Amino acid sequence: MTDAQTGLMVATPVIIGFSIALYRMGVLQRYSTAVAVMASVVVAGVLFFQQ
Repeated sequence: MTDAQTGLMVATPVIIGFSIALYRMGVLQRYSTAVAVMASVVVAGVLFFQQ
């Protein structure tokens, strides 16, 4: 596994965690949280397999 793939494996859960935390604090709506989580997973998946 390359350094970029390792970075994606670390950064994606952090992004998901922040979006869930922002949802629980009332900053984000449910739809926005779902979009943020889905987008981060899709982007990480695409970048992971293109490396």
